[in-house]
Amino acid sequence: MKNYFSLLLIALFGFVAVSCTDRIDDPVQDYDTYSVTYDLKNVNFVYNATDGYHISRTFNTPIFSSDVVLVYRQNGTANNGTPVWQSIPRTLFLTQGELDYDFDFTVNDIMIYAGGNYDISTTPTYLNNQTFRVVVVPASAGKNANVDYSDYNAVIKFFNIDDSKVINL
Repeated sequence: MKNYFSLLLIALFGFVAVSCTDRIDDPVQDYDTYSVTYDLKNVNFVYNATDGYHISRTFNTPIFSSDVVLVYRQNGTANNGTPVWQSIPRTLFLTQGELDYDFDFTVNDIMIYAGGNYDISTTPTYLNNQTFRVVVVPASAGKNANVDYSDYNAVIKFFNIDDSKVINL
């Protein structure tokens, strides 16, 4: 009987040890990031020898290092007057050649670039009076997020962003 009791005690201890865990299988919720949208309305690219054609802006408050920035260029309006957003980076194939829009960012600022394989100053339509939408979202959603980041409306819906509260940058 003593052997059965010892085995039973060991089995009970093993069951308790294996069934107790501190692992949490719930998805991680990012509580430090609030998705924000910024507008750059009717802005003109400026040129300098270091950066080429660019637009530079500083965020009102620094973003978290765990955030990611998405940029969209207004490419016109739909029949109902709503903006049509095109994700950046983007290459436009024009009769003059290829025009590229790209961007980079830090926690403090963002810079949008325009460049091409021709003298892009000959197409001021693509350099002047441009409107961009900058969206800051948590990177914790990552590549496993079920959202098409190139689709502005899908991003707004997925991150539950109220884009009527856009901040001018």
